[in-house]
Amino acid sequence: MTARTPYFTIPSGCRYHRKDWRNSVFLQIINLILDVATGLVGGACLMRLVMQWQRLPFQNPIGRFVFAVTDWLVMPLRRFLPALGRLDTSSLVAAWLMKLSHVTAMWILGGSQAAFLGILVASLFGVMHWLVSGLSVIILLYAILSWVQPNSGSMMLLSRLVEPWLAPIRNVLPQPGGIDLSPLVLLLILQIAGMLLAGLQHGGF
Repeated sequence: MTARTPYFTIPSGCRYHRKDWRNSVFLQIINLILDVATGLVGGACLMRLVMQWQRLPFQNPIGRFVFAVTDWLVMPLRRFLPALGRLDTSSLVAAWLMKLSHVTAMWILGGSQAAFLGILVASLFGVMHWLVSGLSVIILLYAILSWVQPNSGSMMLLSRLVEPWLAPIRNVLPQPGGIDLSPLVLLLILQIAGMLLAGLQHGGF
């Protein structure tokens, strides 16, 4: 009695494709987790940097959150990284170290052959992307709260954060009907800056 021929056969290479797919999904999950974790801490470090540059008070929910998330990393660095005037170098380096740890981990897990110098450069670009995206989020929150809760404590803090960025635009931009369009213009500028950063990072120029 002859064996029945199966309706289909599984190519011998499929097991390897399945393994590659699983590895790819695993790396994507790890990358997502690291992106969220390092983005939270690194973004808080940059917020700390900006708040101290503008000498904003930390006696508020946002300031307390920033301290709680970043003290474990910023305070040890501050022992040998003194501030340069209003520039909190320890917070800036802490943000870069968080991005560096993310990029390095994915470099090791992914088996990349890229030079370590490329990882350092990618980390610097990552911090700049954080700055652009973080400021974009702050501008959006400012625009929303200016309509729904213009007198809230959070609105007062956000307005002090964004005013140095919006004031130069207001000085040259007309306000049709008394409507302030400077947040929209700043968001557009930030989007263009993000595109330019991406182009520079990937050798588009």
